[in-house]
Amino acid sequence: MADAPNGPGTYDIVILGGGSGGYAAALRASQLGLTVALVEKGKLGGTCLHNGCIPTKALLHAAEVADAARESETFGVKASLEGIDMKGVNAFKDGVVERLYKGLQGLLKSSKTLTIVEGEGKLVSTDSNGGGTVEVGGEKYTGKNVILATGSTARTLGLEIGGRIVTSDEALTMTEVPERVVIIGGSVIGVEFASVWKSFGADVTIIEGLKTLVPLEDPSLSKQLERAFRKRKIAFKTGVKFKGVEQTDNGATVTLENGDTIETDLVLVAVGRGPRSEGMGFEEAGVTVDRGWVPTNERLATNVKGVFAVGDLVPGLQLAHRGFAHGIFVAEEIAGLNPQPVIDSGIPRVTYCEPEIASVGITEPQAKEKFGDDNVEIVEYNLGGNGKSQILQTAGSVKLVREKDGPIVGVHMVGTRLGEQVGEASLIVNWEAYPEDVAQFIHAHPTQNESLGEAALALAGKPLHSHA
Repeated sequence: MADAPNGPGTYDIVILGGGSGGYAAALRASQLGLTVALVEKGKLGGTCLHNGCIPTKALLHAAEVADAARESETFGVKASLEGIDMKGVNAFKDGVVERLYKGLQGLLKSSKTLTIVEGEGKLVSTDSNGGGTVEVGGEKYTGKNVILATGSTARTLGLEIGGRIVTSDEALTMTEVPERVVIIGGSVIGVEFASVWKSFGADVTIIEGLKTLVPLEDPSLSKQLERAFRKRKIAFKTGVKFKGVEQTDNGATVTLENGDTIETDLVLVAVGRGPRSEGMGFEEAGVTVDRGWVPTNERLATNVKGVFAVGDLVPGLQLAHRGFAHGIFVAEEIAGLNPQPVIDSGIPRVTYCEPEIASVGITEPQAKEKFGDDNVEIVEYNLGGNGKSQILQTAGSVKLVREKDGPIVGVHMVGTRLGEQVGEASLIVNWEAYPEDVAQFIHAHPTQNESLGEAALALAGKPLHSHA
């Protein structure tokens, strides 16, 4: 195992970006004895650790605690919610992030074959024999292979961000809870922040241009989430597009294309994230870029030999664990291990609002399109029959989608804490399990995990705590 040059020079791999995909590639490549230069202009860990997954889930946990206090008498516990101390909430959130950040720094710095390069990098050339050169602060780092892992940035719909108009980045650093919020976008980011702010006491309205909330999920999950949000008094307008927003010192007015207006104190633009590729030198160095994305083949190779792209930069699901998987895959690919490609349909997805949504595989409409209407079988197990769910006072369901007489191709769940069950769901789908395969395994009672076993029993034709 050769030591890294520890400065400008030639490496086995140069990685541009130290987020989920980049640092996972660096760690795995280092384990495999390859020399690596990891270039990052901000903090290692990227959006997920500092501006995304971790801080938002910390807020969501604080929101769960607030709801527990507010609803404590339901469980015979006398407690009261005095209010939300955003200084304390932010201290909790920042403490979690800082501990994980220090741990990540320690992991990366412990490697003798990994050099961390702090600064803004740019791909300045590629080599016909493979790889290329990244320049950082006038110094050049040449890789026999280059991994582009520059991630994504919040989309803004062309709105000027500032004042009462924010993206998720600014929303994570707010020092007070707004009284009224309009959220533009009803997918993952939008419904998670809606859930947080409602639990913190704000009046929330979501605007979604498509027909349902979380429109990429199975329709049954969208309907149940909408029902739960109505019960929570989270307002939403679907199938209507946003037109514009005007802000004053006292508030903001959101205008919709149908002419409706909504008065609010804060507008969160949550319409997804776009690739971070502008100004990185990709196209000038010969790498194909399509509307900001970097297309790859299934082995994450770009059109240039020895240049790979991973994570949010690659069209498809924008998930941190997809980035991790991409990074590991490319490191092993470069090392000659011939790993199995990462397939988006096999990646588990969780939306951490209340109730949570968790899914893996294809939806019922997608299955019918693939196999034909008569060749798809489904079961929806209602959590009303699940003991632990009743203890947690959650409504919801577990839906299994299978090819007729074939394996389970999709698992779709909604309910409090059901994100924690997506691990088994992922094994079921990715190992192409039949309902009979899952039904034979004993699921502990009382757990929400039982709901997966119950759904499999029903799909295998022998329901226990549900109707046939």
